[in-house]
Amino acid sequence: MADVKNSKLQDIDTGILNKDACIVLVKTEWNAAIVDQLERGCIAMLEKYSVKKIIVITVPGAFEIPFGIKSYWENAGKKNRPDAFIALGCVLRGDTPHFDYVCKAVTDGVVQLNLALTVPTIYGVLTVDNEQQATERIGGKHGHKGEEAAITALKMIAMVKSFKK
Repeated sequence: MADVKNSKLQDIDTGILNKDACIVLVKTEWNAAIVDQLERGCIAMLEKYSVKKIIVITVPGAFEIPFGIKSYWENAGKKNRPDAFIALGCVLRGDTPHFDYVCKAVTDGVVQLNLALTVPTIYGVLTVDNEQQATERIGGKHGHKGEEAAITALKMIAMVKSFKK
């Protein structure tokens, strides 16, 4: 089982931080109570590390996240493009295969964005069987996936910046 205790993600010793970074969060309207908690944790962590520009965009569902990110990137203009995107959502398993299709689509979309864009797209989408599993991932026994997404974004921005030296 993936557990943040088994990683060094929380170790912030990578020379982070670009306080002038711009990070765009793209969040979904579905499962809003859970996604709002992901967003709060993500923003709190970004603010803890003094990120000055955080933009939040809302899309209807997880399926629309990749399009929202791509559209923002294409319309921002070179001077206004962010240093990273963070995708935030929660897909709960239901009684039909819809869950599988949505999870695959958003995951594949984020992978494609990571290969196509020059900035990272961080996957902060919960794909869980039930609300209890989601709750365990927004501050429960499995940590806070919104906070983890923020730290991942900061580390990836630092990595990209290190290549440009």
